[in-house]
Amino acid sequence: DVVDSYASQHHARVMETVETITKNYPIYVIEENGVAFTLVQAPLGASASVQILDVLIACGCKKIISAGSCGVLVDIEENEFLIPKKALRDEGTSYKYLPAERYIELDAEMLKSLQSFLTQRKIPYKECTTWTTDGFFRETADMIYYRKEEGCDCVEMECAALAACAKKRGAQFGQFFFTADSLANLDQYDERGWGKNSLQTALQICVDLIQTL
Repeated sequence: DVVDSYASQHHARVMETVETITKNYPIYVIEENGVAFTLVQAPLGASASVQILDVLIACGCKKIISAGSCGVLVDIEENEFLIPKKALRDEGTSYKYLPAERYIELDAEMLKSLQSFLTQRKIPYKECTTWTTDGFFRETADMIYYRKEEGCDCVEMECAALAACAKKRGAQFGQFFFTADSLANLDQYDERGWGKNSLQTALQICVDLIQTL
């Protein structure tokens, strides 16, 4: 696991541990260049990841950057970076934090910070609209076509819920993705390499960026 390995290499201390029935998630505190920040692996899925985020915010975190993989709905190569400007709320968790709306807009200040950071580092990226869904096996061909018609470029399971939780709690939240599997061809699903070649880079972007905020 890249998060645990990074924490071990940088002599992190465990600030808190989120205990779940499946595994425990240590919340690490790391200090680099005189700046202390937290680092944690989030579990898969909206409700599980928001459980972690609620704990982070309760512990005092006010600015959060999340990185994760996404499936592409349009023709985008694997291991590309995407920054969502808004997320379609097709999961249940976000509705426990904010009133019902079709989309949630991502925090404008964090969005600008992400754009500026990647531009300065000469890391190519694209802006996108993401489809957040917890119905993994209901990503049918008809539904994928419908979401593409609505303007969604990618699909994942957490973004809308994380953004809603942060907004409810008064924290700033930014998100970026690295592209993994492809659903662009409705006749042929392609898992590709699950974006694994981007894991280290994505983590380093988070670590470097959070120290500038």
